[in-house]
Amino acid sequence: MVINGSHFNSSTLSRPPWVTTTLGCILIFTIVVDILGNLLVIFSVYRNKRLRNAGNIFVVSLAVADLVVAIYPYPLVLTAIFHDGWSLGYVHCQVSGFVMGLSVIGSIFNITGIAVNRYCYICHSLKYDKLYSDKNSLCCVLLIWLLTVAAIVPNLFVGSLRYDPRVYSCTFAQSASSAYTIAVVFFHFILPILVVTYCYLRIWILVIQVRRRVKPDSRPRLSPHDIRNFVTMFAVFVLFAVCWAPLNLIGLVVAVSPDVVAPAIPEWLFVASYFMAYFNSCLNAIVYGALNQNFRKEYRRIVVSVCTARIFFQDSSNDAAERIKPSPLMTNNNQVKVDSV
Repeated sequence: MVINGSHFNSSTLSRPPWVTTTLGCILIFTIVVDILGNLLVIFSVYRNKRLRNAGNIFVVSLAVADLVVAIYPYPLVLTAIFHDGWSLGYVHCQVSGFVMGLSVIGSIFNITGIAVNRYCYICHSLKYDKLYSDKNSLCCVLLIWLLTVAAIVPNLFVGSLRYDPRVYSCTFAQSASSAYTIAVVFFHFILPILVVTYCYLRIWILVIQVRRRVKPDSRPRLSPHDIRNFVTMFAVFVLFAVCWAPLNLIGLVVAVSPDVVAPAIPEWLFVASYFMAYFNSCLNAIVYGALNQNFRKEYRRIVVSVCTARIFFQDSSNDAAERIKPSPLMTNNNQVKVDSV
């Protein structure tokens, strides 16, 4: 993920107090909602057997990617805002930038993994159970994180993790290398977005064909539950793309002609784009609760469990429920209900 930056330093900028106060409040809200929301997602899948399926392994992985950034890098950024500069040293700067990169790249790779999973689930349902067995799904998640680490490690050798006083963050600096920055934008944002777009476009085409009853003898009928689950994950993708596209576009344009474009980028635009990207990490859990009834119900049960000190125990209402494997289609007038996101 491309972020304009400067060399590591503790320089400060002269800003009105309301600016730093606003940025601090936005980040505090993001941290709180991020931690609480993504913990709710993880515990929902842990507690509810109906939610523990191959598809939701990717949802938990995405929640972890969003969670880690709120545990370490964001609090350090908040500290820099309060101190009006970076005072935590070089090591924290490098580790913070590395973890932030893991979170961002891990998020887009997991969103891509979810899109491919949904594509196979809906468009190739007969092969789905074989392709996405529990073992295969775990291997896919492991591969996603191995690719994420591999994508971030080069930053340690090119010196691209630097402190940027405009956003109080140690992060990726496109000034390290224009060619490297363009490659990062393409492989870590544009290419995954194209893959996700293809998968969801194919799903939308199938949904439209089913709704219009095109080739009814050969086209499967999707249940309303399947469509709601697809819409939920599509919303997660759209929000990520909207939140991160401005920052990547800025980085790409600056990388093409840094001497000409960089000075022309308004500081307020860069800062707004950056904190909008920050804000994305707390949105997914809200989307699940708003659009998915099963997660919404489990959120309520967890809140009750917290009040009664039973958070680490599965709800008794779920113990009797048998685990349901995803099967998105209704054929021969038989509907199979699934509770994946």
